[in-house]
Amino acid sequence: MNESALGQPDPPDRPGLLGALRAATIGARAARALVHELARRPGPKTALLVGVGPDSPVLTAAIDALLPEDSLAVVATDPPAMRTHIAAQGSWVRDRVQVLAATTAADPADVVVIAEPLTGEADAARETLTELAKLVTAGGVLTAATVALPGLAVGAAAELDRHAALYGVGSDLVLWNAPPVRIHRLRWAAADPGAAERLTATDRPSSVPLTRELHIDSNGVAAAGITLGLAALAKLARPRSRLWLLPAAATLPIAAFFRDPQRDLPDDDGSLVIAASDGKVLSVEHVSDDRFSPDGATVDYLRIAVFLSVLDVHVNRAPVAGQVVDYQLEDGGYAPAMNAEAEHNVAAYTVLDTGPRGRVVVAQRTGLLARRIVQRAPVGAQLARGERFGLIRFGSRTDVYLPAEGVEPLVAPDDRVLGGTTPIARFRR
Repeated sequence: MNESALGQPDPPDRPGLLGALRAATIGARAARALVHELARRPGPKTALLVGVGPDSPVLTAAIDALLPEDSLAVVATDPPAMRTHIAAQGSWVRDRVQVLAATTAADPADVVVIAEPLTGEADAARETLTELAKLVTAGGVLTAATVALPGLAVGAAAELDRHAALYGVGSDLVLWNAPPVRIHRLRWAAADPGAAERLTATDRPSSVPLTRELHIDSNGVAAAGITLGLAALAKLARPRSRLWLLPAAATLPIAAFFRDPQRDLPDDDGSLVIAASDGKVLSVEHVSDDRFSPDGATVDYLRIAVFLSVLDVHVNRAPVAGQVVDYQLEDGGYAPAMNAEAEHNVAAYTVLDTGPRGRVVVAQRTGLLARRIVQRAPVGAQLARGERFGLIRFGSRTDVYLPAEGVEPLVAPDDRVLGGTTPIARFRR
């Protein structure tokens, strides 16, 4: 494996396009994002860390994510020092962590993590990813990071983006890191859709924590940064004017719109369907549609539509556990989301395969003010019930389509629901 792709210095004759960023490191928050797939999977599972040192936050996060039946192999940058470090951790860690000197000694693992950002040239990154892809079990995931700064989607970053376009099953932009990093999860072989039922919904690392219970989505961080930048520019351009107060005053409301609170799933046997968003139930009705079945057959659905005002939380969550098997974006208008005409608005449809329960669809619809749909779960991604997968900016509507014969509704028009918490339907056993 070409070590320059793992954050090591390039040879003098290959300085690389990102040579100035060789000091890029992974902090604690980015480390949790890197081991996201390990933390959300139940045991028993196997994991492989590549290019990690004894003091790496990624190693700490990976060990914290281990369950009693799990095992972790570590390809260390300094194997003797790593063995000493692991030996000092106690028998619980020693029994589950194996230190290796090279990837050639590693067995295939369910989760493979590159512990340092991929930097340097595209060829080195391609060689690294190709080699490590052979060490991912069928349905397993490889996670890698690269520096995420404007204008630097070249070299290793461009190669990782290319792999994500082909094999990506999820990504995160971690702003809370110096420098910020983008983390991609790659899968080369299909996973069992039913495995999503066993996954745990974890925090989305891209959001920025304000308190333990309240985060701000990365879109909100960017939007707030823009308004603060406009305020600074206005102050510099016209220092005696109070014009800068307008964008400055808008910063807090904009950030509040993108709030991302922690939500607890209801206790049940897994048969409950939970709200995909906050808001007021507009309708609970039976509809027929032929767009979402694999063979184009018309299917009867129970559709539960929820209207989100600008004051509601706009983060969208998976109403059921499943694997994303299709994503459709339809053009249309921007009628007020509470009106019947909103049926023909711009909409994004995320189709989830739940296994024996059939397909469940979440529609993110625009409204009068909502002009931007964010969907972060590509085809192939597995979503736990209640897991965040996107948002709609500034007022909108979210519809959940459920197989009509298999569910009974638990809400009625005008009911208020909370995304990730309120049961809206129940699967019949």
